[in-house]
Amino acid sequence: MTAPVKLAAGVAIVVSVTLYMAYVGASSSWKYYVTADEYTADSASFAGKNLRVSGKVAADSLSVDSSRLAAKFALASSNGNLPIECRCSVPDNLAEGRDVVVEGRADERGVLVGEKVLTKCASKYQADAASQPPRMASQREEVR
Repeated sequence: MTAPVKLAAGVAIVVSVTLYMAYVGASSSWKYYVTADEYTADSASFAGKNLRVSGKVAADSLSVDSSRLAAKFALASSNGNLPIECRCSVPDNLAEGRDVVVEGRADERGVLVGEKVLTKCASKYQADAASQPPRMASQREEVR
């Protein structure tokens, strides 16, 4: 095989893989996410679709199976709570009042059947002033 033929074959492979990945990405039915309010405002339009829903676990709604492989809860919404049925491993820090993102499929009953639950924990990553290490002498500003 000559160099131009090898180069043409390589380019053809790269272009084919790129086109395939673009096709798969464009045909995916996953959305980045919708909020619980957006979902409950128009739940009929989401029936049968895969989606991610972001919201806060409603008070007095959380029920976790003892195996932690299933859970039922609701996401609080201004239009009424959104019922969630998870058939997946449930995070240890899932709790009422916690912000979560649920990935799953909306069924015809208006229930989101979750395949994955992600908990948000922004406060875990925010350092408070008391936990900051002291500055080194070279970093301190001189006060005159």
